[in-house]
Amino acid sequence: MDNIQAPEAILYGIKNCDTVKKARKWLSEAEIDHRFHDLRSDGLSEAQLDEWLATLGWEAMLNTRGTTFRALPEEQKSELTLDKARALMLAQPAMIKRPLLAIDGHYHLGFKPEQYHTLFSR
Repeated sequence: MDNIQAPEAILYGIKNCDTVKKARKWLSEAEIDHRFHDLRSDGLSEAQLDEWLATLGWEAMLNTRGTTFRALPEEQKSELTLDKARALMLAQPAMIKRPLLAIDGHYHLGFKPEQYHTLFSR
C-alpha cells in the first residue's frame, strides 16, 4: 500500500487577531494538521512576501481596513503602489490581510468556515 502524504498547511497571521483565532480553532477542531506562523514573533522574509505578492497581488494582501493602516499618516496611505505597499507590509506585518493559509504552494486569504471546509475536503 502506498503512503499518501497529506498536504502541508501553514497558517500565517498574528496570534491576537480574532479572525486568525477563529481559523486556528476551526483547523484544530477539524483535526487538520497545520503549523501556525506568527508574522510578528516568527518574522517575515522579503522573499516570502514577494512570493505572496506575485501570487495574490498587493491590493488583495494589504489590509486597509485594519487599525494599523488607518493610523498611518495620509501621505503614506495615498497613491499606493506595489513598492509602497510592500514596504508597509515588511515594516508592519499587521498590515497583511489575515489569515493567510498556504497549502502546497497555493495561498488563500481570509477565513470563512465554508471556504476551509471546501479546501480540506478534496
